[in-house]
Amino acid sequence: MLKGGCLCGKIRYEITGEPIGTTACHCADCRRASGAPFVGWMSVARDTFRFVAGATKTYASSKGVERGFCPECGTPLTYRSVAYADEIDIATGTLDEPGDAPPEDHTWTSQQLGWVRLADGLPSYPRSRS
Repeated sequence: MLKGGCLCGKIRYEITGEPIGTTACHCADCRRASGAPFVGWMSVARDTFRFVAGATKTYASSKGVERGFCPECGTPLTYRSVAYADEIDIATGTLDEPGDAPPEDHTWTSQQLGWVRLADGLPSYPRSRS
């Protein structure tokens, strides 16, 4: 089981299933939503994810996309897309042990910042991997 939560600790979650996939996303929306040059995400089946304390506030960041964050401290936590209705993405940096979900690849590298140099040897995709 993987566990995690927000910076202030008011939101906690558990994941009982295996990750469907992990990535480091370089899209402009993820950068703006997080304030980081790219964001690590872990996709899991929605029925294997649950909040055990607190609740996120959500907003539509683009058509068919909903992002969840802690309304107290602002930590970005989740990403849901209508295109993948049975999945939820969790920001891997919010895991208690982020090293348990390293990225398998880099996505949206067509929007990658010019000063970011990828040297980890992972596959890179100009858009999503699908």
